[in-house]
Amino acid sequence: MKTSSCQEASEEMLSGDLVAVWEVALSDGVYRIEFAHGTTTGKRIVYVNGQEVVRKDWLFKLVGKENFTVGAANTKATINIEAISGFAYEYTLEVDGKSLQKFIDNRAKTTKTWLLKVDGEDRRVVLEKDTMDVWCNGQKMETMGEFVDDGTETHFMVGEHECCIKATNSGKKKSGIVHYLLLDGEKIPASTQ
Repeated sequence: MKTSSCQEASEEMLSGDLVAVWEVALSDGVYRIEFAHGTTTGKRIVYVNGQEVVRKDWLFKLVGKENFTVGAANTKATINIEAISGFAYEYTLEVDGKSLQKFIDNRAKTTKTWLLKVDGEDRRVVLEKDTMDVWCNGQKMETMGEFVDDGTETHFMVGEHECCIKATNSGKKKSGIVHYLLLDGEKIPASTQ
């Protein structure tokens, strides 16, 4: 896997071959995926956050798939290249074997995200509901879980600040369990990402 500088990546993209850009939110961060496709040479280049992860300079077949991984967990991703008509192409991204939209919809059910400022720094806290793992700005946090009268509490530190994710029954069948983030005892509103 060859890596290139952001400047080289930008120069490559300025050549007019950049055809698609996606943003994928994972537990360890939000990743920008860019795809350059030379429709005369068959060239294919995939960048993740400006780093080149796939490069194929000469391909006779202009359609097909490019496989690569994203994030600390090496989540599988695939760019599908399909001819629509003549020399028009459609580019779709699959993440973890699902269309990007299905992946996003699934993550909305299995994770909860909060965006907050702590000591002047932007923080992105993600709870993985199925494992109760907590991530903050790409780092898996050391947590301590405990059962309490109205549900569970997962405690962790962000810098010198005490954080707690409370999981309680909403009392409504449709909502099920509700998760709240408390920073030094103050409730933080959840993000929509």
